[in-house]
Amino acid sequence: MSDDITVIAVDELNEEQATQELKRLAQEISAHDQRYYQNDAPTVSDAEYDDLRRRNLEIEARFPNLIREDSPSNKVGAAVASGFAKVQHAVPMLSLGNAFDDADVHEFFARIRRFLGLDEKEQIEVVAEPKIDGLSISLRYERGEFILAATRGDGQEGENVTANIATMGEVPKSVLVEMPEIVEVRGEVYLSHTAFHDINLQREKDDEPTFANPRNAAAGSLRQLDSTITAQRPLQIFAYAWGELSDAIAETQWDFLQALKLWGFPVNPHARICESAEEAIAYHQEISGMRTDLDYDIDGIVYKVNRLDWQQRLGFVSRAPRWAIAHKFPAEKAQTVLEEITIQVGRTGALTPVANLLPITVGGVVVSRATLHNADEIERKDIREGDTVVIQRAGDVIPQVVEVLTEKRPTESKPYEFPERCPECGSLAVREAGEAVIRCTGGLICPAQNLERLKHFVSRQAFDIDGLGGKHIDAFQAEGLIKSPGDIFRLHEKHELLRQREGWGDKSVDNLISSIEERRTIALERFIYALGIRQVGQATGRQLALHYGSLDEWMSAMKQATSERQNQPEETKKPELVGDAFNGLCDIDGIGISMADDIVQFIGEPQNVAIIEDLAASLNVEDAAQPDTSASEIAGKTVVFTGTLETISRAEAKATAEALGAKVTGSVSKTTDYVVVGADPGSKATKAKDLGVTVLSEEDWRALIAN
Repeated sequence: MSDDITVIAVDELNEEQATQELKRLAQEISAHDQRYYQNDAPTVSDAEYDDLRRRNLEIEARFPNLIREDSPSNKVGAAVASGFAKVQHAVPMLSLGNAFDDADVHEFFARIRRFLGLDEKEQIEVVAEPKIDGLSISLRYERGEFILAATRGDGQEGENVTANIATMGEVPKSVLVEMPEIVEVRGEVYLSHTAFHDINLQREKDDEPTFANPRNAAAGSLRQLDSTITAQRPLQIFAYAWGELSDAIAETQWDFLQALKLWGFPVNPHARICESAEEAIAYHQEISGMRTDLDYDIDGIVYKVNRLDWQQRLGFVSRAPRWAIAHKFPAEKAQTVLEEITIQVGRTGALTPVANLLPITVGGVVVSRATLHNADEIERKDIREGDTVVIQRAGDVIPQVVEVLTEKRPTESKPYEFPERCPECGSLAVREAGEAVIRCTGGLICPAQNLERLKHFVSRQAFDIDGLGGKHIDAFQAEGLIKSPGDIFRLHEKHELLRQREGWGDKSVDNLISSIEERRTIALERFIYALGIRQVGQATGRQLALHYGSLDEWMSAMKQATSERQNQPEETKKPELVGDAFNGLCDIDGIGISMADDIVQFIGEPQNVAIIEDLAASLNVEDAAQPDTSASEIAGKTVVFTGTLETISRAEAKATAEALGAKVTGSVSKTTDYVVVGADPGSKATKAKDLGVTVLSEEDWRALIAN
């Protein structure tokens, strides 16, 4: 199999290549998410990031049986920032899937039609409105009174910014017309171009650094710990959605927007109903043409299915609603010189090449670096130091290298040679079969890997320890204060050493120790994510936590799965022959063999188990909060669908089962509770009867879930 899978077109991939490519994409996109959301230091443009997601989605569409639990479609948002109280969202604030061209929009309409089982004559109306490039916000009202505002955060938990939002004149403090007792209004906070210009002029006069763009300025204004500063910034808002509601408001998305206007919320005046994909695309072109005339930034158009009963049936995937999509605008381009290629080493040992560029302004932002992804990308584009390159930027991130202008290449230019050894520890750098990433083999002896693991451990989506950021981890590790995650929770024993550090005093040390103590209680899903297991992102951490319930149960099952996999004879390396624990791990929807292997390989390293046990001795790892499915007949049951369902699509059947607390798998085993058969069920129905598993007709199934 070719190592250069990244250049193979999606429609030419075989199943084994697709498996490896989905693994690579999940890891690469996860790394970009960490840099953008946790470190505020993105290394790719929106467009380049979107290209990765698009390739991932195309492969998933062609190979739906290979969709991974850590797929980028299962991730959303950023973790909460320091200095604000945390707010648990009653209804998760999710992100949106993306469309990049007209074909993607047509496919969005087609997916809705397939999922709902609509015929070609059935009209699908969507509400289309500009996608504001701002900061997502949730506003809670009780009995018509504004009581709470929270940022999106990681989608589950946000920042309490009530005091700052209260300074905004466009946010009603009381709603005088009738509304449900509880209403959570969601929208986007932004700064107009005019206000952005005025703020930067004033900051220049005051000899303060200027903001890069209106979105940064809006985010910085909203996240001020002093609300009087926020009050001086003319923030605005467009409302467009809801979270928790005590009563239904409308039957359509459009009618909900009208209710928002009645209650006094600003709604984008360019919102419109489109009755087909063609109308939606025409609207996108129309708004794109007037984009420069708007006094605020937009980066695309959002389409939402108008009928709310259809929205409810369509439901959500882990990261986004099925009933909405963002149709993005194309990116901006410019030319500059690539001065040097340097290598960064990540926590999993991945060697990532970075292009250091001659600084250039693109779309009002100075950019100087771009990721080059991997050795294959450099070779494919023949990227060399000294080249003049075309870069592409969309949004508040550094660009991607689109192409090399070889006609401007220096005569002494030489092809770039990727290092054979880790630049940090000197260990061999190798590429596993089927992977695009080259990794350092040094493991924990590599200071860069250990450092990045520690940074990941304290990151916002993991332990989120206030006052212990990347710079502190750098310094503490260099000074020998922290060598492993458990050392963080022993820093209180080194109070005097900390106090003697330059720039630190009693208050600084006390605040840090207090922040660490607050995180001695941690949710199981965050704990699993914090360990830094390859492929295990937030969504997978949540899945594992929900499936196993407690740290003890998870560790017991993982140790058993590891033993089964390690002791399996090489000639029988088939997953169904491994053992109950490993098979059970693979059976968790979306995990599969590749991810399961990464998990058991992690647990198979004695030093990793020692780290977990060290942490468990000093932490309270909370059991996973299970969803309330007490009224469900199928909660906790394992269900397999087979054959052609006639009264409901397979996708909707699966979504309904999972919403009722069932586990949906693709294979029948002795642990399966129900096999639901449609027309032409095939071998799964036969196997179910042989194993004594309950077989249900489609009618039986509908009757069961109706109860």
